[in-house]
Formats: sequence, structure tokens, C-alpha cells
Amino acid sequence: MAAADELAFHEFEEASNLLAETPDAATIGGSGQLTPQGHVAVTVDSGGSNGAEEEGEESDRTALLQEKPQPGLWTFGYYQTFFDVDTSQVLNRIKGSLLPWPGHNFVRHHLRNRPDLYGPFWICATLAFVLAVTGNLTLVLAQRRDPSIHYSPQFHKVTVASVTIYCYVWLVPLALWGFLRWRKRVRERVGPYTFLETVCVYGYSLFVFIPTVVLWLIPVPWLQWLFGALALALSAASLVFAFWPVVREDTRLVAAVLLSTVVLLHALLATGCKFYFFQPLPLAPLPQATSLPPNLPPPTLRPQVT
Repeated sequence: MAAADELAFHEFEEASNLLAETPDAATIGGSGQLTPQGHVAVTVDSGGSNGAEEEGEESDRTALLQEKPQPGLWTFGYYQTFFDVDTSQVLNRIKGSLLPWPGHNFVRHHLRNRPDLYGPFWICATLAFVLAVTGNLTLVLAQRRDPSIHYSPQFHKVTVASVTIYCYVWLVPLALWGFLRWRKRVRERVGPYTFLETVCVYGYSLFVFIPTVVLWLIPVPWLQWLFGALALALSAASLVFAFWPVVREDTRLVAAVLLSTVVLLHALLATGCKFYFFQPLPLAPLPQATSLPPNLPPPTLRPQVT
């Protein structure tokens, strides 16, 4: 019974007294509307209040994000944002670099103003490692076929491959980005990508060379050059289609020279790696023949005198 009494509705004495003193007065509900005399209107406006609260919370979050200080250039948190990418995004960007299509901009369709350094970093590291390993395996396999070939482990190729790949992915985009920034001042309609977007495009464009280098283990020269030409065509096409929307607003001469330079530097990288890491096999030095003394005449027998 006590629980039932607690759950029963009770009248508000103050409201009853006020209505008894002023019966002709009108009351105002929660929604701001006047109610007829002698009646009390209770309005519950849950949707509007909740919406106002949600808008207030979003504004507070936005203000907190704006007030949050950005990490400095020399801090780890500044570069952590460029590695904040999941596996599906990396695979999607790799697929976009392997299948270039005219009118399909890699930056706008795959990067979407969110360039990352995770994919380019590991693509360059994998390519450098694969180049050094396959370059040594080529000599090992050739020595098994021909024992006259001399082989010794060439560990310096790991360093050469790493320095070459990483310098190419950072220095060439830096020069290209600087040139496009300069052209933007000359022609206002030329809008370059950011430096990180340029690095990202170059990094993902090198992925096609990883399986190509593995296929270069096949000891057939014309087949190696065929695989290299196909990989170069796909990679260069990815770069041309990515930068064409940027340079097409410039003059035809500048656009043609710039894109030709991009393709030429890409071809020099692929050709240089082919000649250096898969160079002609050195032959083992032949043993020097020892010079034999000339044939002496047979000794003559002299009779002994007794």
C-alpha cells in the first residue's frame, strides 16, 4: 500500500490556490501558448530541447577542436597524422595506381585531401629490399648454371637501393612542387597540389615495380625488358594522369616539357636499376698457365776410357 500511495498523483497546492484567487487568469504552457481559463496546460517539448542540446554539444566540440593547439613541426604528433590510415585505404590507393585511367584523377578520387606517408614509406622500403635481394639472387642462380661465374655477397646494394629510391621519391616531388608553385604566380589558374600529395602520388606509382623486379629473375633478357616496359608505362601513366589536371591550364609548351621531364626521370630510374642491380655477370678469372721449359735434347752417352 505504501508503494501505491507513493505512485499516486498529487495536486500542487500552490497552483490550486493561485487559480482559486484568480479564476479568470490565463496560464502559459511550456510552448509559450495561452490556455483557456480554469485549465492548466502542460506541454512537453522533448524534440526541440534535445535538438538544441545536440547543437550546443557540437558547437562545444568544434570550439574545443579549434582551441586544441596543433603539434609542432619537430614533434612526433605532427607526423603521426600522416600515418593515420587503414589497410582498406592503402589497398584502394595501390589499386588506383595500378589501373590508371584518363580523366580519373588519383589525387581527387583516392587521396581526397588526406595524403598519407604510410603507403609510400613501405612501398619504397619494400622496393629497395627486393631490388637488393633479387640482384644477389641473379648472381647465385647464374653461378649454379655456370660454375665459371664468380659470386660474392653484395650487401652494399641494400644501401644503394634505399638511398636511390628514397631520394627520388622526396627530391623529385620537391622540385616539381616548387616549379608548380612558381608557375602559379605566373599564371593564376595553375593550382598545384600540396607537397605531401605530390610525394604520395610518386610513392604509390612505384608499387608496380615490386612484382616487376621479382619477374626479372627470369633469365631471359627480352622478357625482362618487356616486363620493365610494361611497368614503366603503367607507372608513368599514373603520374601523367595525376598531374595533367594541374598543368593543363598552363601553356602547351610548359605542360608538354613538364610531363615529358616527369616521364624521362621515371624511365631513368627504371633503366638505372635494371643496369646496376642486374648487370652482366662477371666471369671467374682463368688460372694462369705455367710456362714450361723448352724440350732439352736427349743426353748423349760418352764411352768411358779405361
